[in-house]
Order: sequence, then structure tokens, then C-alpha cells
Amino acid sequence: MLTEERKLQILKKVNTEKSVTVQELTDELGVSESTIRRDITALSREGKLIKVFGGAVALDEPPSSEELSVIVKESLNKDEKLRIARYAANLIMPGDYVFIDSGTTTEYMIDYITEKHATYVTNAVSHAKDLVRKGFKVLLIGGELKENTEAVVGADAILHIQKYHFTKGFFGTNGINIKLGYTTPDVREALLKRVAIQNTQIGSRYVLADHDKFGQSSAVTFADFEGTVVITDKNPGKLYMKSLDIKIVEE
Repeated sequence: MLTEERKLQILKKVNTEKSVTVQELTDELGVSESTIRRDITALSREGKLIKVFGGAVALDEPPSSEELSVIVKESLNKDEKLRIARYAANLIMPGDYVFIDSGTTTEYMIDYITEKHATYVTNAVSHAKDLVRKGFKVLLIGGELKENTEAVVGADAILHIQKYHFTKGFFGTNGINIKLGYTTPDVREALLKRVAIQNTQIGSRYVLADHDKFGQSSAVTFADFEGTVVITDKNPGKLYMKSLDIKIVEE
């Protein structure tokens, strides 16, 4: 197989599957790993894919700076989000000090939470109201209220949240990208998420994300993958499975 023909095969596989490993390409194309690595490097330099450790990922759309309203988000992949939310809610144990981020999937969690011997901290007014109605102990972060996502953000919110140390945290994200990590469109929201996730125990930083979030990216990175667990509804591909700690919630 000629070099250009092989590169076309690599590019076709990457664009179809969104991510691919060197080993997969070696097995499929019947050439050495060093040859595949050279081809990936060349394609990366040509701006046709993104070279990552152990393989390559497809080029994403330009990072988005726009954010959908809560009403629109609630209509997207609702069944998948409900499965993720149910699983996440069952992780809360007696004595936990829990952070619940703003977002639609974290909001769905509240319907499934039953643990009353825990303390819940949130930066979403709607979440706080729902938790209080269920008789839970709730601490609402104070600060600037974002109209479109109903999240509390800003300097006051960050100062408030810095004093807490969470045993578990449940976070939303607009995108999960091998190169960029977890992203969101708003820098104010990203800063608060960053502090909250840093103040949550490693291994108990749960990111709730349906399958559409993989390979997507927004304007601002709020965390890398270290110490996080992604709860999702479908296998996102070998490269993501290798790079992240992922729990797939079956139907």
C-alpha cells in the first residue's frame, strides 16, 4: 500500500470513529507501529487530525462560546441523562459532604437522591429549592446569578466555595476532549467548577456526561482528567476508555 493511500485509510477511520489507537491501525493496515506513527505525525502537521499519546483523534468543530438555555438542554438525550442521574444519586452515602454542580443532569439527580444523612452544597438555585423540599440539609453558594443556566458564579461564589472540602462532587460539562479536558463556554462558571472540583476528594469527582459530550469542546477548560470519574451512557471509544476512568450505565 502506498503512503498516500495508507494515510487516506487512517484519516477515514479517525473521522468515522472519532478516535483511534496506533495498535488498531497497525493491526488493520498490516504495517509497523513506527510507520503508523510517522503517518499520524504527517497528518497532524497537515492539520487533518489531532495527534495524541497512543493514537489520534478527529478534528473537532471550533470551540463554542455559546451556551444553550436550561429548557433546551433538558430536551436533549433526556432518557440517557435520567439513567446517569439515577446511578449518580445512589453513590451518596451517610455522612457525605456533597457538591452538586448546576446543570440538567445534576438536576435530574435530585429526584433519585434518598440519603438524608448528608449535607448538600450547590451553586444552582433550582437545585437548592428541590433539595430543601425533600427535607435535606442544603447550603446554597452566594454570588452572581446567571440567567441562562441559573448558576451562581463570580468572585463571591468562589470565595464562598473555597472553604469547603467535599467527600463527593457531581459536575456537569459541555464537552470532554482528549486534548482540552473538560470544558464549558463561560469563564466565570469554569472558575467556580475548577475550585469545587479541586476541593473534592480524588476519585470522588464525578462528571455526569451523556455520549454526545465526548469529542466536543467549549471555550474554557475547567479541569483535566486526573482524579475524575465520568458517568456516561455509552462506550465513547478505546482512546477515551484508556485515558479516563469511565462508568457506563447500562439500560
